Amino acid sequence: MSETAPAAPTSKAPVAETVVLLCPIERGEGAPSVDVLTLRKPKAGDLRGLNIQSLMVGDVASTIAILPRICSPYITAHEAAQLEAEDIAEVAGTIMGFFMTSAQKTAIRQALGG
Repeated sequence: MSETAPAAPTSKAPVAETVVLLCPIERGEGAPSVDVLTLRKPKAGDLRGLNIQSLMVGDVASTIAILPRICSPYITAHEAAQLEAEDIAEVAGTIMGFFMTSAQKTAIRQALGG
């Protein structure tokens, strides 16, 4: 009797989204400002100590807490807390999207006429 080898796990590229900031993060003298953030889909360890439901509804405190864990280039929690309202709203919406199913994303696109 021959045994079938288990299928090799498929390696997925991490899901990432880019957010262009309307108001760049200004850093100290000589340091370049940050005008684009790349957010990767959080893993379980990134969510430690956070409430997933809070992230799914765009809670600002939870968004500020997770942003340094999933953001490139790295920004501090203090820098995250200094984002302008429209930028933190865009970041929160992007993070919310990581928790949506394909069907939910499609329904939103259709509702928005896209």
